[in-house]
Amino acid sequence: MEGTPVTVASVSEVGPGTVALELETPADFDAQPGQFVLLRAEPDDEVISRHYTLSSSSVGETFELTVGIDPDGDLSPWLADLEGGETVAIDGPFGRSTYDGEVDVVAVAGGPGIGAAVAIAEAAHEAGHDAVVIYQDDAPAHEARLEALEDAGATVAVLDEDADEDLADAVATHREDGQLYAFGFDDFVTFVADAVDDAGGDPDEALIENFG
Repeated sequence: MEGTPVTVASVSEVGPGTVALELETPADFDAQPGQFVLLRAEPDDEVISRHYTLSSSSVGETFELTVGIDPDGDLSPWLADLEGGETVAIDGPFGRSTYDGEVDVVAVAGGPGIGAAVAIAEAAHEAGHDAVVIYQDDAPAHEARLEALEDAGATVAVLDEDADEDLADAVATHREDGQLYAFGFDDFVTFVADAVDDAGGDPDEALIENFG
């Protein structure tokens, strides 16, 4: 199996159908919030690879990936059943939608994009900056971390999946409160970009990670 071998430290449930995969950080792995890795594993002796975005604000001794579980998937159910101590492999990090700790942030997430959004918001607070998280999902994940961010002074809006008007309003209201990030599938990030444009902003200035 190609890539850098890493040990699974733990797997924990962080929401309906969602787990956090904590991995031991390999030597020379220098990743920023917003980046992603290519993870390889061998369920049933067949190598399967998927991209996952980091959901931890740092990569000290360990780092975290948030994994949405597809019951019919080839890899995510296997990852969710791990108990720690197993070995997977990673390539990366990849991606340019990174946060370097220099500015306030507005992190907009749809579905699995919440991992990256909460990591960026936490990194901003750790660096002494303000953060806004706008999250659209009918089955929210990372609620404890979102509550902790809100308690620390961040603005957090969790919206229903069909609340597109509320999403557009939230983007319009907060788009100038910091560097805007958007993480999610194609329809979602396209909607966010259009909402920025409709509100008089420049969507090209947003840092958008399209999950396909």
